[in-house]
Amino acid sequence: MAKRISQSAVNWAALAERVPAEQKAHLAAFKIKSDNYLRRVLANPPEPPKINWAVYKQAVPIPGMVDTFQKQYEALKIPYPADTQTALVESQWNQVKNAIDAFIQESNANIASYQKEINATKALLPYDQMTMEDFYDAHPDLALDPIKKPTFWPHTPEEQLDYVDPEKQAQPTTAAAAH
Repeated sequence: MAKRISQSAVNWAALAERVPAEQKAHLAAFKIKSDNYLRRVLANPPEPPKINWAVYKQAVPIPGMVDTFQKQYEALKIPYPADTQTALVESQWNQVKNAIDAFIQESNANIASYQKEINATKALLPYDQMTMEDFYDAHPDLALDPIKKPTFWPHTPEEQLDYVDPEKQAQPTTAAAAH
């Protein structure tokens, strides 16, 4: 036989924190219904009342009638619904927990890589104290290199001799495909 509940297993305070403000009234109504149901269940004893069958055997003149009722009463089993949802909820929770754990690991990896970037940036010489050589040492991909890769003023990609406009580069291929 299933065990009888003694109190609500629902953490109403934690549930109320997750419910949107416009749904609070519905949650309160549901809690009232749940509490009323629990109160009605707890008002009844967990076991059926004990009957003194000897008194009835003496009082009832029909032989065997009280014995028949006694057998039926003792054979009475109150059916409790089978728990079919706990396994489903547990499997869903395990899936969610695995997703949460994966997200935490991914986030921790991101945090570690960002922390390395922060530490590298903090270790740099402040930009207002850097010379052009210091900037080149810190950021060789961004710094001007007049020896290996000279550029023209204002040193933007559009002003350089080998610059090709991406919009104009894409147009001939579409025009050639149209012919």
